[in-house]
Amino acid sequence: MAEPQAMAARVAHLEADNARLRRLLDESGTPDGLRHGLRDTLAMLRAVLRLSAETAETVDGYATHLEGRLDAIARVRVAADTFGEVSLHTLISDELMIHLIREGEQATLAGPTVRLRPKAAQLMALAVHELCSNAIEHGAFGLSKGGVDVTWVVAGAGASPPGDLTLVWKESGGMGVAQPSRRGFGMQVLTEMLSYELRATVALAFEPDGLRCTVTCPLIPRIGRLVEDERADEGGDPG
Repeated sequence: MAEPQAMAARVAHLEADNARLRRLLDESGTPDGLRHGLRDTLAMLRAVLRLSAETAETVDGYATHLEGRLDAIARVRVAADTFGEVSLHTLISDELMIHLIREGEQATLAGPTVRLRPKAAQLMALAVHELCSNAIEHGAFGLSKGGVDVTWVVAGAGASPPGDLTLVWKESGGMGVAQPSRRGFGMQVLTEMLSYELRATVALAFEPDGLRCTVTCPLIPRIGRLVEDERADEGGDPG
């Protein structure tokens, strides 16, 4: 079977499974809150399936990258189902560990305690997954001395409500990265999906020692919250 036909067949099969799951949710008497969350996840999976197929260059590449993307979404879904929210620090460190990048070695993470709502967490996990994959294939993680600093701040901490959440992914130790010649899946996640779903602005800088990606979004209740006193916070992923 030719590659375009094989890819189309895989997408059709996965979308059929997706449709069956949606019907099952509608028929199973699942509680409204859980059903709504799962339907959001299924809608995101469908978008990932389609966009992955549209941007893939080969069937093997499609299958390999799709598995990692679906795993990133699934990990966050499990955490959200367990705790109701997802720790931003845990989300990032878990994705790095999947790629065998250990905090304190090739990666440093620093920022206040932020807990994301399930849909926002899935989108952020997908973005971090794409940044990790890109760093391994083209950037700092592909080099022995390469690394990344991930920092985040919340403007107006102490105010009610707080201001924007700004996350910076900064690679170092690279040999210089060039702006890609085509808009692949990762670029579309960063520049389109985050903007549409989270009202985020994303700035990409291709610097001599590696990529700098800055994501800024409003920390409103449907996206997440700042936890200023963890001892007084009884809910959420303990991270």
